[in-house]
Amino acid sequence: MKAARPVRRGDDGKGAKNCHLVSVLPYFLALNDRYLEIDLEDAILRDIEQFLLELGAGFTFVARQKRLQIDNDDFYIDLLFYNRKLKRLVAIDLKIGNFRAEYKSQMELYLRWLAKYEQEEDEQPPLGIVLCAGKKQEQIELLELDKSGIHVAEYLTILPPKELLQARLQAAILAARRRFSETEEAE
Repeated sequence: MKAARPVRRGDDGKGAKNCHLVSVLPYFLALNDRYLEIDLEDAILRDIEQFLLELGAGFTFVARQKRLQIDNDDFYIDLLFYNRKLKRLVAIDLKIGNFRAEYKSQMELYLRWLAKYEQEEDEQPPLGIVLCAGKKQEQIELLELDKSGIHVAEYLTILPPKELLQARLQAAILAARRRFSETEEAE
């Protein structure tokens, strides 16, 4: 995989000061020491073509801050994509802190609304990605997010040491192989 081009926030041409690199599916964005969800969203959308390429084949951008009205309350999906190959909508909810259990119910609400009002007959049910600063693996397992079409992705606010990156990559490869063999056994 080719190295991602950093997006700099507040760059003075000599390199941004007080910036952090953020990794999203090995994509890196630079943000100031303090940032909000909207800053993360802005950084992604400034370089949307590269971000889509990093997400994978078939992704198209649908909406930013997609408004959902439910019982006269407004809710907003941070980023909404469509994957042509998977034939499904993909909602991304951006979070500044670590994963929290209540994010599941929020994403379930979004996904059910999308299934009811946006999903076409020939499409698969929508998927959700909660993009946050840190995962809490036991909570994710206990909540059985994989069964509800919700995935948690972690972004990095600093570039970790090479050894840690290699260990995470190896762990991701092993997890993918495990899921693949479980799928084959189920068939």
